[in-house]
Amino acid sequence: MTREKIIKLESTAVPIPIQNIDTDQIIPARFLKATSRDGFGENLFRDWRYTKTNEPIETFPLNNKKYKGDILVGGKNFGSGSSREHAAWAIHDYGFRVVVSSFFADIFKNNALNNFLLPVQVSDSFLAKMFESINKNANARFEVDIEKQTITNKETGESEYFEINSYKKNCLMNGFDDIDYLLNIKDKIEAYEKSVG
Repeated sequence: MTREKIIKLESTAVPIPIQNIDTDQIIPARFLKATSRDGFGENLFRDWRYTKTNEPIETFPLNNKKYKGDILVGGKNFGSGSSREHAAWAIHDYGFRVVVSSFFADIFKNNALNNFLLPVQVSDSFLAKMFESINKNANARFEVDIEKQTITNKETGESEYFEINSYKKNCLMNGFDDIDYLLNIKDKIEAYEKSVG
C-alpha cells in the first residue's frame, strides 16, 4: 500500500449521512478472502452501491458523479461491528485519505490510523454543518491540517480541533509505518543501548 504523508489536505467530500455504519456494510464478509490489501476499494459499500444483479444504485453517493474527493463524511458511530482491518483497507484503496464522523468505533479508528487513513472526529453540530454545506454545494471544500489538528469547513469558515495520538500523528506526517519509525530512530536506540550497556 502506498504510504503518503498526510500533513495538510484540502478537498471536496463524499457524504454518506447514515448512522451506525458497521464494518460489514463497509466491506461485506464475502470479500474478505484476499490477504493482499489491494483491490478492496471496488467492493467498498458493495451492497449499498449495487443491486443483486450488479447494477449500480444511482442514488448512492459513491455512484453519483457530482460527489468526489479525498474525504469521506459518514454519520455518527462509524466503523462499528467486527474488528476487520479490511474496512480501513477498502476505504483507503478506494482513494479516501480522511474519514470524518462525530464518533468512531475504537477498533476501526486504530485500524484506520495503522493504514494511513486519518479518522477525524468532530462534534455533532460540526458534522451536521458539513453535510449541509455538501448538500448546498457538491463542490464544497474542507481543509484538514494534521499538524494543527484542525478541520475547516471552507464554506462557513468554521474550524474544529480533533484529537490524534501523538505517535500516530508523527507516523502520518512522515509516511512511517511502525518499522519505518523504528528505523528512523535507530541511532537514538543504539545510543541509548550503549549508555545503559
